[in-house]
Amino acid sequence: MLDRLAQLLLRPLELTGRVLPEAPAETRLRLSFLGTAGFTLAFEGDKTTTVVIDPYLSRPSLGQCLLRPLEPDPLAVAKYVPQADVVLVGHSHFDHVLDAPEVCRQTGALLFGSKATMHIGRAAGLPEHQLRETFGGEDYLCAGVRLRALPSVHGRVYFGRIPLPGDLDAPPPWPPRLRELPHGQVFNWEVEGQGLTVVHIDSADFIDEALLGRRADVLCLCAIGRVHRPNYTARAIELLRPKYVVPCHYDYFFGPLGEPTRLLPGVALEDFLDEIRAAGSTPVLLAPLESFSL
Repeated sequence: MLDRLAQLLLRPLELTGRVLPEAPAETRLRLSFLGTAGFTLAFEGDKTTTVVIDPYLSRPSLGQCLLRPLEPDPLAVAKYVPQADVVLVGHSHFDHVLDAPEVCRQTGALLFGSKATMHIGRAAGLPEHQLRETFGGEDYLCAGVRLRALPSVHGRVYFGRIPLPGDLDAPPPWPPRLRELPHGQVFNWEVEGQGLTVVHIDSADFIDEALLGRRADVLCLCAIGRVHRPNYTARAIELLRPKYVVPCHYDYFFGPLGEPTRLLPGVALEDFLDEIRAAGSTPVLLAPLESFSL
């Protein structure tokens, strides 16, 4: 009933009039949007290195999320992320972390994230050699790609509140219930490869000092909740000076990928695109499962 009501009330995504960047003659990076805050970054050199950020592919219905433990869907993971070398998690809410251990299990990728993310990886059965806890500020080099976790904070969303705050000091039950996955330590991820830098902000807030002096060619920027962070869009662009900004976390994620995309309540996506243009960057609006190349 809840899901049927959402289909009736939530506005479908309209993609008319948008222009995607022209593909270069030689691709260095293929960036794909997985829906919610998820992305794959395929850096193409002598060997392609695939970095996956915040994969959330199982996408159970709202009713399932509220009433039952959250079960990762191995078939959805295999379909949408068949290859990964590294999986990065910005924070440990269910819509950012649930499928990360399954991606690592299927591909052999390393899982990078907070203490809470490591406990979730252990709960899901990942061996310790695939877990890489980060505290913020460290640099890692993996298959020619540099990774850096930038300390951040979780944004306020509906009713001006931070959902499911807190941390984990032990592995949660597996499969977990939604309330058993607090956000833990929050990071923005900086990923550099093939001469290009991508910064990923998966919740609508950040620490200015952590972004000072950094530069992004592409900024993946959370849309929902941004009204609660004064000057959010303009300040992020001022600090990072990206050529392109890819909106994320705008889609209603309680339903399978491949269904018609609907917008989260209150996301005001058209206004977000205008904010990006006014700040001097080019918005690249991707629907879930779409890509563009640089």
